Amino acid sequence: MPIKIHGNGREFHLYNHKISYIMTILRNGQLGHLYYGKAVRDQASFEHMLEIRIRSMAPCFYEGDREFSMEHIKQEYPSYGHGDMRCPAYDILQADGSRITEFVYESHCVREGKPALKGLPATYAEQAREASTLEITLKDAWIKTKLILTYTIYENLPVITRSARFICDHEDGVVLNQAMSASLDLPDSVFEMVELTGAWARERNVKTRRLEHGVQSVYSMRGCSSSNYNPFIALKRPDTGEHAGEVYGFSLVYSGNFLAQAEVDTYDVTRVMLGIHPHCFSWPLKKGEMFQTPEVVMVYSDSGLNGMSQTYHELYRSRLARGPWRDRARPILINNWEATYFDFDEEKILKLARTAKDVGVELFVLDDGWFGRRDDSRSSLGDWYPYRKKLPEGVAGIARRIEEMGLAFGLWIEPEMVNKDSDLYRAHPDWMLSAPGRSACHGRNQFVLDFSREEVVEYIYQMLRHVLDEAPVSYIKWDMNRCMSEVYSRAGRPEEQGMVFHRYILGVYSLYEKLIRRYPHILLESCASGGARFDPGMLYYAPQCWTSDDTDAVERLKIQYGTSMVYPLSSMGAHVSAVPNHQVLRTTPIETRANVACFGTFGYELDLNQLTEEELEKVRRQIAFMKENRDLIQFGTFYRLISPFEGRGNVTAWMVVSGDRKRALVGYYRILEPVNEGYRKIRLAGLEEGIRYHVSIQGGGYHGGFKEIDVYGDELLNFGLIVSDSSSGDNKEKYDGTNGDYQSRIYMLEA
Repeated sequence: MPIKIHGNGREFHLYNHKISYIMTILRNGQLGHLYYGKAVRDQASFEHMLEIRIRSMAPCFYEGDREFSMEHIKQEYPSYGHGDMRCPAYDILQADGSRITEFVYESHCVREGKPALKGLPATYAEQAREASTLEITLKDAWIKTKLILTYTIYENLPVITRSARFICDHEDGVVLNQAMSASLDLPDSVFEMVELTGAWARERNVKTRRLEHGVQSVYSMRGCSSSNYNPFIALKRPDTGEHAGEVYGFSLVYSGNFLAQAEVDTYDVTRVMLGIHPHCFSWPLKKGEMFQTPEVVMVYSDSGLNGMSQTYHELYRSRLARGPWRDRARPILINNWEATYFDFDEEKILKLARTAKDVGVELFVLDDGWFGRRDDSRSSLGDWYPYRKKLPEGVAGIARRIEEMGLAFGLWIEPEMVNKDSDLYRAHPDWMLSAPGRSACHGRNQFVLDFSREEVVEYIYQMLRHVLDEAPVSYIKWDMNRCMSEVYSRAGRPEEQGMVFHRYILGVYSLYEKLIRRYPHILLESCASGGARFDPGMLYYAPQCWTSDDTDAVERLKIQYGTSMVYPLSSMGAHVSAVPNHQVLRTTPIETRANVACFGTFGYELDLNQLTEEELEKVRRQIAFMKENRDLIQFGTFYRLISPFEGRGNVTAWMVVSGDRKRALVGYYRILEPVNEGYRKIRLAGLEEGIRYHVSIQGGGYHGGFKEIDVYGDELLNFGLIVSDSSSGDNKEKYDGTNGDYQSRIYMLEA
């Protein structure tokens, strides 16, 4: 078991062959941090790692002892008070108005495996020996409250997961005003912080900034993890790149308001914290009640950002995602949204489905507009029954007809939302989140249901159950098209309003669980105006997510590149759409649209009946290629090679390699045709040096006169793959759609 206890039970060493995590019980009974990083040998004591010395004017814990100041000691889960003036991990308001706490060591236990977190998503271990868990219990005797810190280390991955649990046993109770999931004190500040930031249609762009004194943070107070910031940060050394160097990753398994911050004090200690955002959070605990924080997944890599990402990919793909679809290649689908929007009837849908079947599509997804009296975005959200004007035989009827064609059938829902023009709102106006006497904001003509109330969640579940019990549905796209504002529950007492944000997310999770238990065969895809809730919490319930509403191939290079910092290709919904693109009006070749989209869960979002015969034949070839290679793409090892966020951003490249390293696909993308450019090549990654690879280009074509070659892996790793071609100004080739702007190639490597 990779957890050792030393020093008469006062030191804890979590380790495997890749990482070590060491902590100690301090003299005052609180928990101190000693080391986190590359694996070090276990030994009888690590006492020498604790750094304590006299500092002028420091607030010291013991009278007459000027060395022991909590302000200058690295800690595991710090409080405000007793000398530490830095940001605390928690805040507890007590009956007498005090916020001073003193949690001291009481006990610990070590167990094989990984316990679940009640009501919350979390990573798991399928077999007990895959992971080991340490629970350290600390107690504040004055307020009769326990704090249990949970640490899990995986046997074969450089991963530590952490969470905290508060249990109150005081007659008067306490109020949690802040409860972060994890805190980590690192011994220096020579780091750059990597974050994933953006907005609707440009989600998860990679941003890097140098740490400075003070607090640097990303956050969401929108009720969802948001498209603005992802619940993830990484701290990397300045010389760390994609393939080499040291980096610490921090990812929060949660889908609501969050805070991720790095604080650098004036002694250059870096304190990292992640958890539920304390704004509008207040959680009363009565005697006997407990509060469990979400889980933080910490990853250490000494092989660059790719090393960190590949660990997250493996863990989230195989030990966060669940169910029968976890290990299955995803079906190739067509979604009718950008083909028809709200303007469809049954015959139009069936005509699109027939063409989709003819070109090789496997799953047809009926998007928004099938329910209530839904002809536009102004009505019927909350009325989850078939719109008979469009679907005379209901959802069950059209689903059976599509199944008879040989296609699986999928359905779009948005269960968390309501229109005021709906039967649901007319019957239950108090089910909308809104404050009495205040105006309520809407987005996309819709409002947010109060999912903090169990009766609301149960009502929506029963409506959906009625539809799904009757229709052969094998896929659900769960959307959420606006963030939360005016968050107030009409059913909550005044002292409970600080619980609504978190209870809402627990309600979302509970509805997912209800649907999964009743319909375990259904493939769930989460969506929130595209990528506004693309987070690990969602992947626990839905193994894939709509990556962005922006389907433009050029913009998707940045979005998918940034998303891959944390999330596996099997989680990224990626579709080929029409041109001019409906979001940015850009016209790109259908080959490039497919070459970007195939590095994800592949599909189409256009009217196939508007394509020419030549284009339809290209679609057939694209689908055949994806069917042949989707296992490799969705479950291979992914490497980022050239970033669209660096340099001029004109070129992006990535690749995926099979587990045995005998097959690989390299995606190469060039946005604008260069003028009289020099020679270009890219160094590949992940290949076996001694294997001789046959290199070809998917789809053939001109591609700069590339000739198929046989070459050893060491050459591709060290010399690289030549990608030069003729550039404008000296291009003797006739334009044939394979040169010019917005070009791409997929190189195929086979042993």
